[in-house]
Amino acid sequence: MDTTASRGVNRKTRVVAVAAGIVFVGGGLWAMAAPESFFDVLGPFPPYNQHFIQDVGAFQIGLGAVLLIAAFAPHADVLAAALLGVGVGSVAHAVSHVLGIDLGGRPELDIPALTALAVVLLLTGVVRWRSSRPTS
Repeated sequence: MDTTASRGVNRKTRVVAVAAGIVFVGGGLWAMAAPESFFDVLGPFPPYNQHFIQDVGAFQIGLGAVLLIAAFAPHADVLAAALLGVGVGSVAHAVSHVLGIDLGGRPELDIPALTALAVVLLLTGVVRWRSSRPTS
C-alpha cells in the first residue's frame, strides 16, 4: 500500500541518499585526483601517504555509488545495487593502484587482481540487475 505518508518518507529518504552519495563521490574524486589537497584540507594527520589517501577516495566513491544506485533505482534488487556500487568502488581502487604504480606494492599482481575483482563484481551486478527486473 503506497500512502501519501510513505511516499513522503521515501522522497525524504531518497533526498538523503542522493545528497550523501554526492558528498561521498565528490570527496572520493577529490582524494583520488588531488590527494595532497585532500590531505591539507581534510586529513592533515601525518604522515602524508598518497596511496592511502587515493585508496580512501576509491572506497568513498564506492559508498557513494551504492547510495546513488539505490536512490535512483529504488525498486531494484538490493544485492544488484550493492554489487554494482562496490564494483564502481573496485574500479576506482584499481585506478588508485595505477595512479600510484611507482609508490610501491606489487603492481604486477595488484592491478590485475583488483581489475579482475571489479569486472566480476560489475558483471555479476549487471546480471543480477537484469534478472531481478519486474516483468510486465
